[in-house]
Amino acid sequence: MQPTHRPVISATGLFTPEESISNEELVASFNTYVERFNARNAEAIAAGEIEPLEPSSVEFIEKASGIKARHVIAKAPVLDPEIMAPRWAERANDELSILAEIGVKAAREALERAGRDAADVDAVLCAASNMQRPYPAMAIEIQQALGIEGFGFDMNVACSSATFGIQTAADYIRAGNARSVLVVSPEITSGHLNWRDRDSHFIFGDVATAVLVEDAAMAPTQHWDILGTRLKTVFSNNIRNNFGFLNRAHPETADRPDKLFVQQGRKVFKEVVPMVSQMILDEAERLEIDPQGLRRLWLHQANTGMNRLIAHRVLGHEANEDESPTVLDTYGNTSSAGSIIAFHLHSDDLAPGDTGLICSFGAGYSAGTVFVRRIG
Repeated sequence: MQPTHRPVISATGLFTPEESISNEELVASFNTYVERFNARNAEAIAAGEIEPLEPSSVEFIEKASGIKARHVIAKAPVLDPEIMAPRWAERANDELSILAEIGVKAAREALERAGRDAADVDAVLCAASNMQRPYPAMAIEIQQALGIEGFGFDMNVACSSATFGIQTAADYIRAGNARSVLVVSPEITSGHLNWRDRDSHFIFGDVATAVLVEDAAMAPTQHWDILGTRLKTVFSNNIRNNFGFLNRAHPETADRPDKLFVQQGRKVFKEVVPMVSQMILDEAERLEIDPQGLRRLWLHQANTGMNRLIAHRVLGHEANEDESPTVLDTYGNTSSAGSIIAFHLHSDDLAPGDTGLICSFGAGYSAGTVFVRRIG
């Protein structure tokens, strides 16, 4: 095979946990916790020493986010008002870690859909927000489980990790350093979510995706040409998680809320929408692509309002569900996996020659665009 050094997406894979939590179930659990907290602290609340917690509602959640449900690895403990966090048995070091396990499941589907054997793959990139440990790299564990030779490494750019991984994989193809690269994004976001926080307890869900990026010379007949990629980062504290191994240097703050996901949602909305919209338009112009001619936008799945405004600025009109499909309603925000889920579930119907955009954005701030065209 003579390499073309032209990167394409050959296939994608998706692992979805069996268990799902509806907004109704989530609200019932949260409000029970609120009632118990307020009852336990009734005297302090009456004395003005503690603010009472406010209950949540299905209407509030759906208006704020558009989310109606989310998949999780462990449902019962998350809904238990006395726990409100995932729980499962810790695995021994010689067992496959849970993050690697769901990553492998998504990767195997991508390989199967491309008709590809593990021996054909040169590298594995584990691109995700929530790594299970600092080292050994999750990517190397996934690589071993799949029986892939070559190399692997982890990368974290929060919700943009998958698109950053796709560009990295594409660059390996362009440079001739690899022919086939798996970009795997396992996201167990239930672990970093504060399920006791009214403003964010409904946001995230668990999932894993995989994208197989290859040289066009070895791609299956039906694939997606990668027309261009662009990455952007701008530092911001408006989305943050301070959990890490240096927390042991100041143990007195180890259990504070900022050791989990925190955000200033209104600021994020106001600042990210124009940044991402302009980034897309600038890249489309560079690639000589008419943005209003894009057949479909597979946008990051964090908030329906953000996606609606970004799509409108790019397409020049209010996008319908066909032009900008939503998976947020049933998956929740799955961090780096969101735009890939949308692409995986809503791309087979496009015709050869149709052009679309995979776009992610999130903490950092970070944003990534991948313009693609259907072939075959």
